[in-house]
Amino acid sequence: MQEPQQLQIFKFGGASVKDAAAIRNLSSIVRAHGQPGPLLVVVSAMGKTTNALEAIYQLAHTGQEYTPQLALLRDFHLGVATELGVSDEAAGTPALAELLEQLHDRLATLLPGDFDKQYDQVVSFGELLATRIVARALQAQWLDCRPLIRTDHTWREGRVDWATTERNLRATLPGQLQHGPIVTQGFLGGTAGGHTTTLGREGSDYTAAILAYCLGAASVTIWKDVAGLLNADPKFFADTVRYPEISYQETIEMAYYGASVIHPKTIKPLAVRGIPLLVKSFVDPTAEGTRIHDCRHGLLVPAFIRKTGQCLISFESKDLTFISEENLEVIFGALAQVRLKIHLMQNSAISFSVCTDFSAYRLEKLLSALREQFTIHYNTGLELYTIKNYDAASIQRLTDSRELLLEQRSRQTFQFVCRGGVNEFVK
Repeated sequence: MQEPQQLQIFKFGGASVKDAAAIRNLSSIVRAHGQPGPLLVVVSAMGKTTNALEAIYQLAHTGQEYTPQLALLRDFHLGVATELGVSDEAAGTPALAELLEQLHDRLATLLPGDFDKQYDQVVSFGELLATRIVARALQAQWLDCRPLIRTDHTWREGRVDWATTERNLRATLPGQLQHGPIVTQGFLGGTAGGHTTTLGREGSDYTAAILAYCLGAASVTIWKDVAGLLNADPKFFADTVRYPEISYQETIEMAYYGASVIHPKTIKPLAVRGIPLLVKSFVDPTAEGTRIHDCRHGLLVPAFIRKTGQCLISFESKDLTFISEENLEVIFGALAQVRLKIHLMQNSAISFSVCTDFSAYRLEKLLSALREQFTIHYNTGLELYTIKNYDAASIQRLTDSRELLLEQRSRQTFQFVCRGGVNEFVK
């Protein structure tokens, strides 16, 4: 008796669905590499749609005019659908015009406060729009993942209820997959009360891992515009090197430090169930790519990771007493409360410094909470560099001609914070 074929999961990011030509290429990849067997396709918002929706939401939330930007977003999606010949409504796939009207209504009825909650309700439309178009282009089934991937109420970074999610997915997906490929959204989840949540910026990789873990997939393939998992971003660094294979552990560390190819939460659920993650190029789908799995390898070439838009915040005790454990408890508590993640931290006798992503909204909340207890200084517009598996040459390569505001090293990792905009391409 023939064994049932195992599920494959393909994830396509914004660059791979940025326009009609890109979606045609996606369709070719699915036809050539997604058969035979059941296939689940996870899709991000198209191109820079998430950025556009964030800007529209910010305007709406602050009472400013946003209709021109919303009209551009509407015309873009309808234009792509028309070019692909999929603009008419199909059974089981609600019309784009209907969805765009829902987005308009959502923006028109924003309530004061609840910034993060309402962010999720608005920005989630990017994935909903993209999957409408891709599902029609593939002539595949469309699936709303929000009732299935259950999260708590941590807006903008929903925490997954794994037991409920697995139960929901196993009760729904296996039967549907027998009828052909399914297209669903990355980045999104939902609460028990039916509110939309998001899983964190660039969270579509994580969605693919959630689905793979819960459904026991054979593999997950992330289709990128690069040749695989590289030791640096080729847009910024010259002479990048592809890792043919790499361990779960090494990839988790690189993702934690900010490597843009993989979302930080993606690896753990795959590693727990031994599901390999393949990183392949949608530009050259036949190329080898990178296989991330349970493997052993020698010392890897140094990996260079760059995070822009950073903020360095320093706290000093107002009476020049030492920074104590009690002080740190207060600072950590406030950072957690405003949901600022620490990428690097360092303390001296009378000060404690952290590097975080810059958010004016969250920084102001932090200052309001702590300015009575501490003297606080901060710098914005900074960059954080991490060198994994560093050597003397790699440190010199990155630190030359830069003003380092903070640096730190361990046995395998060197990090530093500097001002942005210097040496935009590293040779």
